[in-house]
Amino acid sequence: MPSNTKEKNALLIRGFVPYKEEKGEEYMNERQLEHFANILNGWKRELMEEVDRTVSYMQDEAANFPDPADRASQEEEFSLELRTRDRERKLIKKIDQTLQRIEDEDYGFCDSCGVEIGIRRLEARPTATLCIDCKTLAEIKEKQIGG
Repeated sequence: MPSNTKEKNALLIRGFVPYKEEKGEEYMNERQLEHFANILNGWKRELMEEVDRTVSYMQDEAANFPDPADRASQEEEFSLELRTRDRERKLIKKIDQTLQRIEDEDYGFCDSCGVEIGIRRLEARPTATLCIDCKTLAEIKEKQIGG
């Protein structure tokens, strides 16, 4: 792959070019909301395709092995796949909640303190609900309680 193509792909965020803000542009305007809705819908579509592939794979590969070790290996493989899909199912639910926030025009602001989360943070983590300061504080508190 030529280096310029590699560099160009590195600039893509889940297949989308990073948002370029215009001078004086209002935060979370219609263009920005559309940008994030596109990112989230694309991400959701990828996850749904992966779920479909897993179901097909498990149906195609399911075999009743006479050898207990082979059967156990397959069950472990399927169990791992199902745990991964369960995490993805939860992520799809979070994406749906985030898409609803966009529709409600309640996207991009910290749930804790109300400040702007920021375009770059949201591009890195489109489902973020906390600004970086509140997220850092929450993680510190979590470590203190959990540790």
